[in-house]
Amino acid sequence: MNKRRAAIEKMWTNYLNSIGENLKNTHKAFDAWHFGSDEDLANSLAKLVLEGKKTSTTSLYCLYRLENSNLPGIGEHSIILDFKNNPQCVIKIVKVEVLPFNKVSEEFAISEGEDDLTLRYWRHAHQRLFESELFHFKKEFREDMKVVCETFEVVYKNKN
Repeated sequence: MNKRRAAIEKMWTNYLNSIGENLKNTHKAFDAWHFGSDEDLANSLAKLVLEGKKTSTTSLYCLYRLENSNLPGIGEHSIILDFKNNPQCVIKIVKVEVLPFNKVSEEFAISEGEDDLTLRYWRHAHQRLFESELFHFKKEFREDMKVVCETFEVVYKNKN
């Protein structure tokens, strides 16, 4: 097992121990991933999560079908990584909503914790991201495309 994978497994074990469970008696599972596609973005968004400023994220609904993936579900856990795949914290999804991109609220945009916390910024940044993701599938972005809005809470982070 490589060093980073061992650190991820250790964080998961520590989280389970903190709630009175362990690998043998839990039904919980996790995924491990980082935000964004570049180092600065991944690390800055992970930091916002750790600071409690970022409590949500958004993805394109159609990508789940195109990538043959399941939609996220309430109660699912993830380990948020930095860009170098070092574990930062464990989150748990508390709400999932699918709605058109142009119906995302200012309140949700604020909960993403990014830049100036405005819906205007959120729309601009996410449209650019979604256009880039759709380009690989030869699809075009539309403002009425469905997005998956996830709200999460940090349930474990290393004690520093």
